[in-house]
Amino acid sequence: MQATRKIISITDQNVVHREDQVAREYPLTIYVNDREFATMVCTQADLEEMVIGFLGSEGLIRFYKQDVASLSIDESRGFAYVSLTKELPTEWQFYSKRMIGSCCGKSRQSFYFHNDAKTAKTSTSRTTITPEQCFRLMEALQEQSVIFQQTGGVHNAALATPEQMLISRTDIGRHNALDKLYGYCLMNGVPVRDKVLLFSGRISSEVLLKAAKIGVGIMLSKSAPTELALTMAEELNVTTAGFIRDGRMNIYTVPERILTPKKEVQ
Repeated sequence: MQATRKIISITDQNVVHREDQVAREYPLTIYVNDREFATMVCTQADLEEMVIGFLGSEGLIRFYKQDVASLSIDESRGFAYVSLTKELPTEWQFYSKRMIGSCCGKSRQSFYFHNDAKTAKTSTSRTTITPEQCFRLMEALQEQSVIFQQTGGVHNAALATPEQMLISRTDIGRHNALDKLYGYCLMNGVPVRDKVLLFSGRISSEVLLKAAKIGVGIMLSKSAPTELALTMAEELNVTTAGFIRDGRMNIYTVPERILTPKKEVQ
């Protein structure tokens, strides 16, 4: 998942020739029922999970065992072959095209992929978490991010309970890291509504939609959100918190799931 390159490292006083670790990019083209569906540039690990999670988030599958007849990956050539137990939807060729739609039937207009209105779920999660648990989980995510520590060129994502991190995945693409988590859950029958999603990168609108498609109610990040992501989070009833670092955090949407101290400073 990483390669060694000779580099020139420059500081204020010195020029050093040394070797460094850089993240590798790997293109994977996905065929569904013998039709070319998408090409993803990713990290060459956990590919089956990523493919299943991607197809799940696109709405092509809901249940792994019932919907997937076969899955094979030719890593040497960069192809994934998926056979479904059903036909592709008639509108499958539009899945990667943009459209303007309304989130969950509400009045605000936002940019969506063609199938997002059908696959993004409004959260009904009753899970709650304390700020202290948020800090511990984010620290755990960073501590296990070995590839990021070596390369600085990947995103990390994890599913957790409020008490502990359960599974983590890494990829050069932030969407891919989330798809790998979702794929793991679909392939192993892991319920997600009561889980917390941890993320190392910015909470963009597309990342928030991925979280809603997975079905979690709480998303925590060490980075910032965008305004459109927060609008979507409010409409989809997803709790978002960012800048979780050094004992500080910002809660942006649906704050009741994060149990803050009773004493508040205005």
